Amino acid sequence: MKDICCIGHLTRDKIITPQKTVYMAGGTSFYFAYGINQLPDEVSFELVTKVGDDGMDDVERMRRAGIDVRCFPSTHSVYFENRYGEDPNDRTQRVLAKADPFTLDELKDLEARLFHLGTLLADDFPPSVIEYLATKGRISIDAQGFLREVRGEQVYAVDWADKRRILQLTDILNVNEKEMEVITGLSEPRDVARRLAQWGVREVVVTLGNEGSLIYADDRFHEIPAYQPSAVVDATGCGDTYSTGYLYCRAQGMDIDEAGRFAAAMCTSKLAHSGPFSGSIAEIRQIMRRNPDL
Repeated sequence: MKDICCIGHLTRDKIITPQKTVYMAGGTSFYFAYGINQLPDEVSFELVTKVGDDGMDDVERMRRAGIDVRCFPSTHSVYFENRYGEDPNDRTQRVLAKADPFTLDELKDLEARLFHLGTLLADDFPPSVIEYLATKGRISIDAQGFLREVRGEQVYAVDWADKRRILQLTDILNVNEKEMEVITGLSEPRDVARRLAQWGVREVVVTLGNEGSLIYADDRFHEIPAYQPSAVVDATGCGDTYSTGYLYCRAQGMDIDEAGRFAAAMCTSKLAHSGPFSGSIAEIRQIMRRNPDL
């Protein structure tokens, strides 16, 4: 049995920033898997993904890097275009191709203590699949994909159709400042966290960009400041990197504050580079030591 199983599509990404345009693989599962692969082997991990023929080279590269990957076939791979402005927190997206959803038959044999669902589009995971996984392990969700509806090639923010059904099964939920408003209709992070907890979420993680993050669990708030990055090169995958660091720590029994600070420092390292986190735990600890009061 694995400690963490991340389930999500690998994508083909076109990332446009004011400085340059980069073509690469992506998706929550991509950033999570490569990120955790850079950390000491204290947490056992498996990636479950689904790609078209054009994504198999990315899968093989991951396996050669030492990542345990279980891959199912899809008619197409997901193809995203991410365009950033001068503010790295502002992103517009187009979806140029979609992958097939995950099915219960594909996931029925998985064994893990925690399943992290890296949802990219609203129909990636039918509710019945999530309900089944919740009988086998804890559920962690990055909400972003459940709030994305594709019309033509454009991505629109929509409310989460089955949120009350799914959130009552969710142990850890990660939302950013835009997603939290779509889900709850509230704009104050503490109000959002309380509402999500009322709906059943055990640990609510609200990431607020360069304002840090707020975590709510057991009727207590934990404020996690952001660390100052050495450079801001590419924010793609930062939320996924935060989830990686946070779940890596929580899987080892670390408390919420330590896990939050570790996750924030891991994000700071990733911001300075394109692609997934490529640093080390020593670098993460160094960032944390540079800011001992945070």
